[in-house]
Amino acid sequence: MIPQEIIRRKRNGDELDAADISAFIAALAAGRLSEGQVGAFAMAVWFKGMSRAETVALTLAMADSGDRLQWADIDRPIADKHSTGGVGDNVSLMLAPIAAACGLAVPMISGRGLGHTGGTLDKLESIPGYMITPDADLFHKVVKEAGCAIIGQTGALAPADGRLYAVRDVTATVDSIPLITASILSKKLAAGLETLVLDVKVGNGAFMVERDQAEILAHSLVEVANGAGVKTSALITDMNQPLADSAGNAVEMRNCLDFLAGRKSDTRLATVVLAFAGEMLVKSGIAASSDEAERMARQSLSSGKAAEVFARMVSMLGGPADLIENPDRYLAKAPVEKPVPAARSGWLAACDARGIGVSVIDLGGGRRHPADRIDHRVGFSDLLPLGTRVTAGEPIALVHAADEAAAERAAAALAAHYRITEDRPELTPVIAGLI
Repeated sequence: MIPQEIIRRKRNGDELDAADISAFIAALAAGRLSEGQVGAFAMAVWFKGMSRAETVALTLAMADSGDRLQWADIDRPIADKHSTGGVGDNVSLMLAPIAAACGLAVPMISGRGLGHTGGTLDKLESIPGYMITPDADLFHKVVKEAGCAIIGQTGALAPADGRLYAVRDVTATVDSIPLITASILSKKLAAGLETLVLDVKVGNGAFMVERDQAEILAHSLVEVANGAGVKTSALITDMNQPLADSAGNAVEMRNCLDFLAGRKSDTRLATVVLAFAGEMLVKSGIAASSDEAERMARQSLSSGKAAEVFARMVSMLGGPADLIENPDRYLAKAPVEKPVPAARSGWLAACDARGIGVSVIDLGGGRRHPADRIDHRVGFSDLLPLGTRVTAGEPIALVHAADEAAAERAAAALAAHYRITEDRPELTPVIAGLI
């Protein structure tokens, strides 16, 4: 394998065969390529794209660059879900235990916040003692005995993806559909999944702002995953406002616990969680129809079984066993809480969801640099959904901040992120399509 020859052919728009792609990725994983060669390859793919066959080959090669998890001793379908990222998106935290309570095994490998979007791992780290990087034996034990485990990626899974992404991040090649597809799916294939559902966000708070962009990415992910042998579908969901009524880390974890304990329901968040649970159960053959799947998911919540699964997962991974019953005992609270008043009377018609995510970072709830420490206490809660009628001075959210000055700045910023109109707005549905 001559790296520069593969780069030249892709630069010229030729279609690479699977053997060449596999050899190139093997060399990448082994450290035999220079950063210049990796960057040149990424840029060639960015400009010339890849066919579906090439993208499947790239995905499989990256998945094979490290360990592949095995679940032969688990007699449940192995399933997972992945989101392209949003604001107030804590679906995974509730979805994994619901799916497990209904008969699936869910080895969910999640990530940290990226840009303005929140990260599932950052939210879980607001739980004292929770281990996001257990060893392989404990990860397997938790999935087998609790039904689900939400952890972070280890260096042993798809290491080529980590090396390629590090170069993409500094060469302006992150936003390549084939490279995004291979990056997401290589980790999922390495996790040994049988089925996968994808949450492709669209809107001003998503990486894909326009519907056509989201559909292109969704089609790529679904077609490549199915081509690689994993039964996959995708829901396109709205991200023109925060999904939950909280944005942050500990505040979103409280939202999750309230949801599992039955203290929150009939929200946009519930609609998305139940839709994904239904898709996972039907795709895995646990339920025969979407209606049956939704009934099963709702029953897992009302019976308390999903909450029991979550509690067991948390306990087995080092967290407190009574977290759901006593969240205030464990989840740190910010020292300052300040309501955000509506600037005028009218309807909450629109908001800048990305701006809200950035405001969480400004409070200290996200990272500007990879080495930054997160303040898990801060963020926003009690966010009113769009389409709510408000009066001037009525709280539209609650700021959680480390000090008074930060709370003042965040309250002003959040108020500026909302548009209030005299007329009731027409809102887009939270689930925009199925692919």
